Amino acid sequence: MNLLLKGLLRGITPFVLLLIISLWNRLQGAAEESSALFFYGVIAFFLGLTSVIYEINHWKFSKQIIAHYGAMLITVFPTLLLSGFYPLNSLMDLVKVYIEFNIAGIVLFFSTYLLFKLIRKFNQ
Repeated sequence: MNLLLKGLLRGITPFVLLLIISLWNRLQGAAEESSALFFYGVIAFFLGLTSVIYEINHWKFSKQIIAHYGAMLITVFPTLLLSGFYPLNSLMDLVKVYIEFNIAGIVLFFSTYLLFKLIRKFNQ
């Protein structure tokens, strides 16, 4: 339960901030920016919520990676599809978004992995 609350806090904090900015933009007449910020907030919520997967110490790292990827696939990927950020006129467009989703995920995974490894090394 503690991890769930931690994940909710990590997810709700950026979501609320981006939601407030989104609503402000909407009131200013910037509907496109408002919509984009809302979807960024939803994605940030899911990222924050699922970040605690890596704190489940009795799971192997490979299981954590698979669980996190699965969570991203059922939360962030559909959010990207619904956001309107990408044209979706054909099955090939969907495949392109899926490939970009995976490339971004791999880049973010390895960069954060290396960053946290460096931080641990400097803290020792």
